[in-house]
Amino acid sequence: MKIVVLDGHTLNPGDLSWEPLRALGECEIHQRSAPGEVVLRATEASAIITNKVAITREQMALLPNLRYIGVTATGYNIVDVAAARERGIDVCNVPTYGTRSVAQMTFALLLELTQHVGDHAKSVRDGRWTRSPDFCYWDHPLIELDGLTMGIIGFGRIGRAVGELALAFGMRVLVATRRALDLPPGMVRADLDDLFRQSDVISLHCPLTPETRNVVNAARLQLMKPSALLINTSRGPLVEEAALADALNSGRLAGAALDVLAVEPPPATNPLLSAKNCLITPHIAWATHAARARLMDTSVANVRAFLAGKPENVVN
Repeated sequence: MKIVVLDGHTLNPGDLSWEPLRALGECEIHQRSAPGEVVLRATEASAIITNKVAITREQMALLPNLRYIGVTATGYNIVDVAAARERGIDVCNVPTYGTRSVAQMTFALLLELTQHVGDHAKSVRDGRWTRSPDFCYWDHPLIELDGLTMGIIGFGRIGRAVGELALAFGMRVLVATRRALDLPPGMVRADLDDLFRQSDVISLHCPLTPETRNVVNAARLQLMKPSALLINTSRGPLVEEAALADALNSGRLAGAALDVLAVEPPPATNPLLSAKNCLITPHIAWATHAARARLMDTSVANVRAFLAGKPENVVN
């Protein structure tokens, strides 16, 4: 079987091994692929591995040998799964590799918003403490999390993990989820508007669907406390970006920290890039070495299971 990896650099910039995948068949690995290169590179492929390179209905029609598409991520909206199903092509994802890493990043962003560690450390490196007439100084309000309310929108594995961390910090936890489930002790269900009204911190952990697109919009931002903070480590289009920028710049919202944006990489015109008290990181919550190693292991296991006639993590 010929396996073609279309954008291997994202998963493995050089600190992991492709050898377990190479052991499963003829393997051709490309660091990056433009949309126009997909068909040419995968002409003879039985299996495609992709992270962010889209696989469309039109491309599938030109790939007669294709029987398997492996997505090295949890989200699989880059693949036309309906077209794949019609053509008998299995589409498999990796659903659980990054739970702890994303939860950790959520709190890294929150702690930076509340403690401003980076800014203060830079000021010391720049010599300001050496020149200070006082034994200490701080440039921003320093916020204690204990006793504050964390609102979590979406309560899958990551949302639950973030809720557990919030409880460990002494926070009250509100959860907005459509699923009927028993919440852990210390967490309380809330409807969406009440969650926006009551929360001191809102963290997004829901998938992107027509219902959740722009779940954070101008109307809901108006419901939030002026002192509240917004964290998004889920999907960029959950947030109406212009409305969030307006809320930050006008002081109607105290701060935001985002690891994802609606368009990635973002255009220079994205209003959040220059918004007040807005931290943006380049979609790295998933990318710890431990998480990527699990991602690699499961991606290879998915191919192995497919070859054995017992495909796993099939999404279509």
